[in-house]
Amino acid sequence: MSAMSRNDDLPRSPALDWARISTVLLDMDGTLLDLHFDNYFWLEHVPRRLAQVRGMDEAEAHAFVRERTAAVRGRLVWYCLDYWSRELDLDIVALKREVMHLIAVHQHAEAFLAALRESGRRVMLVTNAHRGSLDLKLERTGIGAHFHRLVSAHDLGRAKEEPGFWEALRVREGYAPGETLLVDDNLDVLRSARDFGIAHLRAVRRPDTRRSEVDTGEFVGIEDFRELGL
Repeated sequence: MSAMSRNDDLPRSPALDWARISTVLLDMDGTLLDLHFDNYFWLEHVPRRLAQVRGMDEAEAHAFVRERTAAVRGRLVWYCLDYWSRELDLDIVALKREVMHLIAVHQHAEAFLAALRESGRRVMLVTNAHRGSLDLKLERTGIGAHFHRLVSAHDLGRAKEEPGFWEALRVREGYAPGETLLVDDNLDVLRSARDFGIAHLRAVRRPDTRRSEVDTGEFVGIEDFRELGL
């Protein structure tokens, strides 16, 4: 029996043909980890600290952060802690440590990772997260031990949703797109991967466990890693 047992009460998504998958690429925030930490950090904690430091009204600080983040959404700087530390004049890594107790692994994610390693497939964490955020989350969760490779988009100089990312990753890591599964919560990332030729794609239906399910568009969605059927 696999290290990961399936619960027959779960809704069944179309089965993956695991015999055709040699490499698995997994996103971090919202996919393996609960997006509640990131949503709380950027929507609540950063504006509150910014208001305290600058003597601003909290509503004004919330609007300021929303405006600045919206201006660069989807670009690599949107994920860059150095950029936001300069832009907001705050120590973003230190602020993340203040609420790092909220970092949590999605239920059944670690069992899935263990089953992947047992299966002999190559497993890579591929995230847009800046190394400062990645290191903090690995420190908190210990999930790094499950991967053959940990890749930050900052290593390649472009975000996963940007043109050229998946080719740059292929050149660096040598994966075969037609034999690769990508699981991610970002539909723009999944579309970019699909356009490049990654054959097996799954979207996460509930990136933030404190919020409702999201629309996964044209992609098959999963709420639970057991639905992947490994």
